[in-house]
Amino acid sequence: MTRDPVLAELGRDPRRERHPARVGRADVGRDGQRPTAVVVGAGIAGLAAATGLAERGFRVEVIERENYLGGRVGGWNERLDDGTVVGMNRGFHAFFAQYYNLRKLLCRSDPGLTRLSRLGDYPLIDDKGHRDSFRNLPRTPPWNAFAFALRSPTFRFRDLVRMDARAAAPLAAVSVPEIYQQLDHLDAETFLHRINFPDAARHLAFEVFSRSFFVAPHRMSAAELAAMFHIYFLGSSEGLVFDVAQDNFDISLWTPLAEYLTAPTTSERPGRVEFHTGVRIAAIEPGALGFRVIDDTGATVEADAVVLATDVAGLRAIVADSPALGDDEWRTRVAELGSAPTFAVHRLWLDRPLRADRPSFLGTGNLDPLDNISILDRYERTAAEWAGRHGGSVVELHAYAAADQTPVPAAGAWVRSRLLARLHDLYPESDQARIVAEKMLWRADCPRFAPGDFARRPGIRTPHPRLMLAGDGIRVDLPVALMERAATTGWLAADLLAGQWGGAGHDLQTVPSRGRSSLLRTLATRERRSA
Repeated sequence: MTRDPVLAELGRDPRRERHPARVGRADVGRDGQRPTAVVVGAGIAGLAAATGLAERGFRVEVIERENYLGGRVGGWNERLDDGTVVGMNRGFHAFFAQYYNLRKLLCRSDPGLTRLSRLGDYPLIDDKGHRDSFRNLPRTPPWNAFAFALRSPTFRFRDLVRMDARAAAPLAAVSVPEIYQQLDHLDAETFLHRINFPDAARHLAFEVFSRSFFVAPHRMSAAELAAMFHIYFLGSSEGLVFDVAQDNFDISLWTPLAEYLTAPTTSERPGRVEFHTGVRIAAIEPGALGFRVIDDTGATVEADAVVLATDVAGLRAIVADSPALGDDEWRTRVAELGSAPTFAVHRLWLDRPLRADRPSFLGTGNLDPLDNISILDRYERTAAEWAGRHGGSVVELHAYAAADQTPVPAAGAWVRSRLLARLHDLYPESDQARIVAEKMLWRADCPRFAPGDFARRPGIRTPHPRLMLAGDGIRVDLPVALMERAATTGWLAADLLAGQWGGAGHDLQTVPSRGRSSLLRTLATRERRSA
């Protein structure tokens, strides 16, 4: 079996972990009998699964309820009041260098990743005006953490001395999945208080991570926080700067990938992929050897294998409406999956530009409800074209965990008002700008990562050997998170199915599954034994 040349070129960390592909047939349908797989959901997980299956010779039917690909990283067009068509999506996404398996997926249609561009920095600012930066930090742990502490106005070196080193050791000595056995019963806020982590630095150094899960620290698992700190900071030497898509996600990412998957078959991709958008799956009926996949119009597709790569609510609904699917224990685990609180994305088209020295992306701490500001016209082509034609700017404000449920209009008006006030405080020139158009999105479909969730979270395998789950809410015992977890579970779901027809797997990579410091690992082990 040939190795994946693209993956070998991804990543600079010499200690990143390789997960070699299972040996097998490159084309399971070479004998003329190609198995059919249905992938439900065309987000990152579903697209990775579809790619992996097609590359092993499956006929793949991808069924997506939205009218666009990409799931929560999808892009579409909106029409403003003046008739202008503009690109729209659900908000900023950072493509970190350690997203090896996501980047592997994107390389299928963009081998040089030319549709991504690197941001030089993303500063963080808190309510006291303290400003931190990740620019020019050393990449190698633990020197990246020491350098950050030495130059940070909020996290001083003396704070390191005051911290409870033994209690804090798990942060630098993460071992996956053992960290979940150690810390998943705690919430992140309790853990940070327990290690005497300074409050001012917490808002910048850790709420950035917890808010990436659209949840406040007191509702997030401490194990997930520690794993995030490991993946992005102390476990990887890829660095904390990241790439962004150069255009709306449909243009930069998913339309090219769909063209790759639907093009005439090749030796590298012997299978065929068909996309069906705007279709909602109502139920799945297992049979002796396969499945009947039924949509909400009553139409059916016969499949030899199925990957459910939906969001949490979609997965719960399909399983609840498919009484013959799975056993009682598995169905209960699926039903227990929860979603994170509602978040808001407020996009503004302004009639004048913001100051040239404003960063493309600014993270905030303790400035509720604002979590970050993006200036899209600094890096997104369609936004830049609009700004150029109107002499203005396209700005996006994020409010993660803005509400525990879909807000009533009054709550929405309050969040909008507070977001604008924060923008005007931080970027005073914006107060003089006229809002030409605006769009406010409210969503509550991200997975929950609350204390205690990990042990009950369903994994990729299900009670049906030919039914797999994939997504960023699905358990996988590897150091991956967010978009990278989605991509990784998608590849693994495809490989587990292909293996049942003797198919080969795909090479994968992750950051190291264990912390780098033997001293800190020893302290962490002693802490576990004394707990």
